[in-house]
Amino acid sequence: QVQLVESGGGLVQAGGSLRLSCAASGRTFSSYAMAWFRQAPGKEREFVATISWIGDSTYYRDSVKGRFTISRDNAKNTVYLQMNSLKPEDTAVYYCAAARFLVYSGRAYYNPLSYDYWGQGTQVTVSS
Repeated sequence: QVQLVESGGGLVQAGGSLRLSCAASGRTFSSYAMAWFRQAPGKEREFVATISWIGDSTYYRDSVKGRFTISRDNAKNTVYLQMNSLKPEDTAVYYCAAARFLVYSGRAYYNPLSYDYWGQGTQVTVSS
């Protein structure tokens, strides 16, 4: 069992930055692939970024490449999402997710059903 708690959301102007954190409980955090998803009002939850259990592989959706960086600190049971050059279209609730087994081929990591545990989300609002 893994419990995930996100933090770091807030209101920021376009062009600004935020750093999201996701703290995980449990001794097996380092064996889970982690990801960030987001969901805007009236839209489906969408993949943002993922990082492998050891941190040697990362993948991003095209619209955030070069602006967002996912990282993890297994000693602190925490995964981060550094978001720079934020745009109004980045406004959403951001969710942290953990997957016990995740294949990084065929873009299975895009599918929310590939993840076993979810946090409750943190709101990010980017004003124009």
